[in-house]
Amino acid sequence: MTHPIEWSAYLTQMEHISDIELTEDRRAEVLVQLTRIARMAQPLMDYPLDDRIEVAGVYRL
Repeated sequence: MTHPIEWSAYLTQMEHISDIELTEDRRAEVLVQLTRIARMAQPLMDYPLDDRIEVAGVYRL
């Protein structure tokens, strides 16, 4: 089961970690973009994968 991402809380954390402060207008626009990207990615995230399939490759030098 997945839980919805709280984009506003995520953005607040990223501002703190990155030591930046967004204006309210910029913050609102970033939230719009994060939500848009999440909606675009959702069909891929919903695609069922067989449990035997590796979800990420392992690269070695």
